[in-house]
Amino acid sequence: MTSVVVGSGHSKIGGISDEFLTFRLGKEEYGIEILKVQEIRGYEAITQIANAPDFIKGVVNLRGIIVPIIDMRIKFHMENVDYDQFTVVIILNVAGRVMGIVVDGVSDVINLTSEQLRPAPGLGSVIDTEYIMGLGTIDNRMLILIDIEKMMSSSDMGLIEQNLN
Repeated sequence: MTSVVVGSGHSKIGGISDEFLTFRLGKEEYGIEILKVQEIRGYEAITQIANAPDFIKGVVNLRGIIVPIIDMRIKFHMENVDYDQFTVVIILNVAGRVMGIVVDGVSDVINLTSEQLRPAPGLGSVIDTEYIMGLGTIDNRMLILIDIEKMMSSSDMGLIEQNLN
């Protein structure tokens, strides 16, 4: 099993960290603040939990810590795909809780300047954009910058806690 331990402290730009770990889900590329990332691991067998919501794939034992694993494709209501050699789990620290997210692949770590950051678009009530911190542009790439703490709302965290107990 290969794992990569990721970064420490960096400056903030307008309340948003300037360094992001980028990952892919389908054809879209997302970014998450590097300060939330603990490590990146290859996808491995997960212990399923009965009656858990669909987006909670199960749990893994990470050096003695039980870590819930969330499938981001299911969380974002995307088409399901088979996991392959590029599928990874990003281990995060969200509101003091360690959890993992399954993504199609990790791209790289990028720095974004304030000129490369745009506010999240207002799309009305049709799409929940509360968890989108903004958009980042780098070269010809557009990144959707995710606020993982807002995305994993207190009700989602409650579901995770409930299913672990």
